[in-house]
Amino acid sequence: MELTLEAVALFALKLVHETDGGSPVLRDDLVMDGYEREVFGLLVRQGDLVVIQSKLAECIDQALNALGGADTVMGRELQRLAADVQNAGQLDELRAPLTNLRDYLKDIQ
Repeated sequence: MELTLEAVALFALKLVHETDGGSPVLRDDLVMDGYEREVFGLLVRQGDLVVIQSKLAECIDQALNALGGADTVMGRELQRLAADVQNAGQLDELRAPLTNLRDYLKDIQ
């Protein structure tokens, strides 16, 4: 799950920070500080769903702004998928919505 959490953060932050002709955002970039696999791994081992959801929300909020907000087609879909992640009540309920969110973010890159 840690890899999927990191991928969601990475794809969201790519929307915010990557520009045409600029260098790509990579997993070891400064913007990924606090969103690395190790950080998420610790949170998963601790079972800290609230902090995981909060960290994801930070990235998604930035991506939503980069897409033009919730009034755009892509923004509405991102918001819907992010809500599914936020509505998970337990860690094991995160897997499917998290995968859907990751795939969507990857597709709109």
